[in-house]
Parts: sequence; structure tokens; C-alpha cells
Amino acid sequence: MEAAAAPDTPLLDVRGLKTYFPIKRGLLKHTVGHLKAVDDVSFQIHCGETLGLVGESGCGKSTVGRSILRLIEATEGSVNFNGVDVFSADRNLLRTMRRQMQIIFQDPVGSLNPRMTVGRIIGEPLTVHRLMPRSKIRERVALLLQKVGLLPQHAGRYPHEFSGGQRQRIGIARALALEPKFIVCDEPVSALDVSIQSQILNLLDQLQQDLGLSYLFIAHNLAVVEHFCDRVAVMYLGRLVETADRNTLYARPAHPYTRALISAAPHPDPNRHHKRIVMTGEVPSPRNPPHGCTFHPRCDLARHLAQHAPPTQTVAITVQNKPVRVMRRCVEEAPQLEPVEQNTGHCAACWFRNEGL
Repeated sequence: MEAAAAPDTPLLDVRGLKTYFPIKRGLLKHTVGHLKAVDDVSFQIHCGETLGLVGESGCGKSTVGRSILRLIEATEGSVNFNGVDVFSADRNLLRTMRRQMQIIFQDPVGSLNPRMTVGRIIGEPLTVHRLMPRSKIRERVALLLQKVGLLPQHAGRYPHEFSGGQRQRIGIARALALEPKFIVCDEPVSALDVSIQSQILNLLDQLQQDLGLSYLFIAHNLAVVEHFCDRVAVMYLGRLVETADRNTLYARPAHPYTRALISAAPHPDPNRHHKRIVMTGEVPSPRNPPHGCTFHPRCDLARHLAQHAPPTQTVAITVQNKPVRVMRRCVEEAPQLEPVEQNTGHCAACWFRNEGL
């Protein structure tokens, strides 16, 4: 665990990650199916990099983050962190690895124990891992509070005495206590006021510069991701549908789902006019996802292309009790992440990914 990865080796390498939850019924609780929360997800994060993981609520983003840290046990796949296989690590090795991998939770209220003082909350990881004597923990807590923009005297207060933004700063200080290299930011600003969101994002950015941190930044606000992340991975119904660097993704989105998400994001310039893409229908159940491309029941591109394609290349489906024609290939074959542009890292899981670019 002490050996550092080579400069061109990713700090975190996720391959074929699957996390299925069994569905049980009956008196004997027989397994009758599986909810596919994460279904074959792969990506890499390098030292000092921020990867944004975006998508609608319920698409499996938080499950990815928690599976990586083994807060939830994955069904299949591998996670390699700094040269070590996380999933095959025994209890002692995993305990050591968790000093390098931390998480900032979405809810700054529910993630803090209301019966513990702030000093105890931040100092608890140091006590559990026995990194320093108790006499030094108070000094370390004071330094962490100052690092996240709070005062040392706040250590004696309880979480309910702070605002939402201050509570999230406490959660960040707790994540930093063990001096990690990698942090999963699980929608860390979604529960905060807009004015406070920018303060927390600036704090995370400054900490990354000062400490060389790597982030997996989970969010559904694409405007925040555009400001904060280096690369972006778009997730739909448990799968990655597009990956690219930030500038490429927002300038030339290749997947219809990504285009719809970007079109829905508010823009600060009131004079900027852009076409809003409205997705029809509801998000399908991850228990029984659609065949082929899982996005095809809601895909405006599959419908548009079907209007001009020969009848043999189209098929009728039912969306909101109405018959709709879409491209047959989208229904029958599941696309994989394939390059949109060579040697750019821009990939999309769409049979017609180059349409409209």
C-alpha cells in the first residue's frame, strides 16, 4: 500500500463494476430477480484529477461511489486503487486502504451524529485508526477546522448549532482527518443554498490544489460539473453512456441523453437561446431495463431517424400508451462505449453517436 503508482498509472481503476440487489418475495424470501443498480461500469481517475459522474436521480451514481469504497459490496468487477485490488483486500488491508479513500456525504445533517460534538466527530477517525495520541487529536482537529473555514472553538459545539453549509464543512474536515488521496464527493452541494454551493466548491477546489486530492464528484447539476470537473462520465440506468473531457462534452455532446441533460441546465446569460430537448416517458425500472439501448424508449434521435429510414430498419414501440416508431437496431442491440473522435477520449454508447456532430 505504500508504493506509489507510476505517473501514467491511474490512481483509481474501475473495471466492469456491477452491483445488483436481490429482490426477495414470499414467506421464505426467495430471490425472484435483481435490481441492476450498477451494470458494467468502467472508468479511471488519475492523481489530482476530478471526474464528474452525472445523471438523473436513481441512475446508480451514489451506488458506484459506495461500491468503490466497499460500503456496499459489489456483485462483479474490480477496483484497483494505487496498485491494490480493493475487492480482494482482507479486513486489515481494507482498514489501511480506507485511510486513503474517504467520502463526503450528500446530507450534511444525517451524516453527522447529533449526540457528538464537532471535535469528537472530526477526531473519531484519528481515534479509530490510532494515528496519534489523544493529547494531539485536539490540536489536529483545530487545524482541520481552520482548513475548512471554521474556528477552533467550534469543536465544542454540536451539529444542530450550525447552518447547512457549516455542517458540510464539518463533513469535509472529517474526510480530511486521515489525509486521504481520493475522496468520493456524493452530491456534496445539492442540499445547500445556491450561494453556499459556490463557497463549498471553491473550498474543495482549494483543498485539491493544496493537498493534491483526486475526486469522484457525483452530481445531477451539470452547471456545477462544468465548473468543477476535469472529465465527465454520464450515467443512465446503471450504465455509462458517454465520457469525455469537460470542454468536449459540453461543446459536442454525442449521446441523445447527454444532449437532453445539457439542454435542461440553466444558463446565466438570458440572451442565449438554445433548443430545449424534453425527454418523454419515465425512467424504466432497473429491475427490468429495456432491451437493446436502455434509452431508446425516451430517445428523440431514435424517433427522428425512424421518420426518414426504410420501414425494415424501424420498429414500433409503446410510450405512454402511444405507438412510436424508433430505429430497430436501438431496440435489438445494446451499444457499447465506442470512440466518437479518435485519440480524444470522447466515447459514447450510441449507434448513431456521430449524427448531428
